[in-house]
Amino acid sequence: MSYFEIPKLTRSVWKIWLRNKDVFMKTYKVNFIPPFLQPVLYLLALGFGVGAFVDEIDGMSYPRFIAPALIAISIMNTSFFECTFASYVRMYYQKTFDAIIATPISIEEVIAGELLWGATRSTINTVIILPVLAAFGVIEFPSSLLVIPFSFIAGLLFATIGMCFTAISPNIDSLNYPTFLFITPMFLFSGTFFPLSLLPVSLQYFAIAALPLTHVVIIVRSLTFADPSGFIPVSLAWIILFSLIFFILSINLMKKRLIV
Repeated sequence: MSYFEIPKLTRSVWKIWLRNKDVFMKTYKVNFIPPFLQPVLYLLALGFGVGAFVDEIDGMSYPRFIAPALIAISIMNTSFFECTFASYVRMYYQKTFDAIIATPISIEEVIAGELLWGATRSTINTVIILPVLAAFGVIEFPSSLLVIPFSFIAGLLFATIGMCFTAISPNIDSLNYPTFLFITPMFLFSGTFFPLSLLPVSLQYFAIAALPLTHVVIIVRSLTFADPSGFIPVSLAWIILFSLIFFILSINLMKKRLIV
């Protein structure tokens, strides 16, 4: 079996998406609380708290500098954890995948639906976060609205990466490894809370070449500041390319785990 075999998908993918959406809506009140409160807490504690001791960064206040990063971090965390811990629970403990593939829906379609739902969760959280940040006056409109469709693309990238880890993790506790060794470093060193220019040159190149969140931060920061960067096409191409690669890889890895 090739890990890069093109999956055969039909419109049944959306049935998986709808199934997850229906489950989400049953607890929507709880699901809306974290993306609403997290940017408020980060802005108050770091933006206005720590920011009181920080001079302007690139001609802007510290709360304004980190605001786009909070959106990017939410996109990353939401889709990644949806397609790691949440997908693992549906796969292993709830046996949801087994029940679905007993129908005419294939495992490829199940995983593709999971990935699309992970990206959708990132989009939902972005829609919630934008008005919160706007209330603090740290983002620009209407350019910030472009972050909404972009959040689906970026969310799909992290969803596919997360699903790859789900496919190779022997148990749910093992998912803590990519969280600590992959997600946490990106959270800190992707131009989120300080400019990449403060890092050694070698680490700057590493962040741009190997840390997906770096490219997401670049694009979100440009859109929310209404200041298009010449680096946007490069970052967008990077995100789309690796989304496609990991989309195919994650589906085949999960297929091997569950079927082959």
